[in-house]
Amino acid sequence: MLVHICCSVDSHYFLQKLQSEYPNEKLIGFFYDPNIHPYSEYYLRLLDVKRSCNMLGIELIEGEYDVENWLNAVRGLEHEPEKGSRCSVCFDRRFEVSAKKAATLGESMFTSTLLTSPKKSLKQLQMAGEALAQKENITFVAPDYRKASGTQEQNILAKKDALYRQDYCGCLFGLTMQREQQDKLADELFLPISAQIQPESIEERIEMYEKRWEYETQNIPYKIIKNRFLNWRLMSGYVRVHKEVVPTHILPYSTLKKSYTRGKIAYKIEPIHYMNRDEVCLMSLFDYNRLMQTKYTSVKTLMFDPPAFDKEVALREQLGFGIYDLSTIIIIDEIPTKKIEILYQSKTYDDVKERLVKL
Repeated sequence: MLVHICCSVDSHYFLQKLQSEYPNEKLIGFFYDPNIHPYSEYYLRLLDVKRSCNMLGIELIEGEYDVENWLNAVRGLEHEPEKGSRCSVCFDRRFEVSAKKAATLGESMFTSTLLTSPKKSLKQLQMAGEALAQKENITFVAPDYRKASGTQEQNILAKKDALYRQDYCGCLFGLTMQREQQDKLADELFLPISAQIQPESIEERIEMYEKRWEYETQNIPYKIIKNRFLNWRLMSGYVRVHKEVVPTHILPYSTLKKSYTRGKIAYKIEPIHYMNRDEVCLMSLFDYNRLMQTKYTSVKTLMFDPPAFDKEVALREQLGFGIYDLSTIIIIDEIPTKKIEILYQSKTYDDVKERLVKL
């Protein structure tokens, strides 16, 4: 039996139920989910599915991440609600490819872990699966493992085996609408041009879960704990000196009361130059290199390859800015003597992050 897999939280429980109900059936996992956006989130979910299948002794095949075809399939349905027409097309697309894969492998049955997701309509999934299975002359298996406290058991198992628990279905459109309804920043869609790994970003989670896998292969005991903290994202920003945009690098946790300010340097307390408005501070690249023990030749090179986020947070403290300080600190090649204009947007927000602790 081919089992289309959407994520580890759904598959880990679903696969074990299938193993119990079909003890003589070889199960083959098929991770085909081009709807998941961005790719880093796709990779993270695949990583945890690999771990789950490894724990359960189940073969896993990765399907093609043909996101362009998926986007074309749902074109015009971008604003449909969850469980609406876009979801139907999404199921059809994934089930169609899964059914063809099952037939190609010579399997007579296929199913999907989506059936155990409490966010999906079981009837909608069953209708889509049966219609597409019929085209390939195979059977779609649609067990209801949600009933009889199944969803509760699934959650208990996910917690017990420390699975990665994503908090959105997967697609760009669903994520955007969900975050708008929650009045939350969709930080999953942020990727700075610097490629600097941001706190509680998908990229940071990937690093943690890859390290977790390393610990497990080496039999190193660990614990994943959660911490509440103040998160921050730079949304946009640039600096103009005498109406000319100049390369600038903005340190983490820099904020402005409004998105625009202008002024001039009022005074200097080594190595910080203080602007006469909005608590804005500037520092030369020379002083940045000296304090960070780096050798950047220009701010432009710094912009595209900065040190780690935590190191720049430590620099703020080294400069005498307290851990609660949100003043804007800008790194610039040379401190300007002319009028400075700053157009800048960032967001600070309450967040929760996971942390891997070696025991």
